[in-house]
Amino acid sequence: MKKVDLYTDGACSGNPGAGGWGAVLIYNGIEKEISGGFPDTTNNRMEIYAVIAGLKCLKTDCEVNVYSDSAYTVNAINAGWLDGWMKNGWKKADGKPVLNVDLWQELYALSCRHKLTFIKVKGHADNVYNNRCDALARAAIKMLK
Repeated sequence: MKKVDLYTDGACSGNPGAGGWGAVLIYNGIEKEISGGFPDTTNNRMEIYAVIAGLKCLKTDCEVNVYSDSAYTVNAINAGWLDGWMKNGWKKADGKPVLNVDLWQELYALSCRHKLTFIKVKGHADNVYNNRCDALARAAIKMLK
């Protein structure tokens, strides 16, 4: 199985507001950058969407290390929130509906295809790829204005 590193980030100008996402995929030393944005969204949606967009670039089943500075995204997988939400009919522990269900469902479908490991990185620190993803996301927001 091919091994890929996927770095992702999302950003918003206002929350909600114009949002952007960026991702860097690395396979065999080759880097591919992707980005995009939406005129009316939230930071959390952009964080999740960046992962989805990166995974959609993969043409075959892969083993993917997903690096994100989003505790929301990483914890949803690593802390089992996503599994719990699905078992509870997309309701949180407090009975309220889960936000961003459409994206979580899409991410879950992609996770069934690939072997994913989510790794939390510190945002706006010394991680070159996380910083690059942030720059891509912010540039995508500027393109919307």
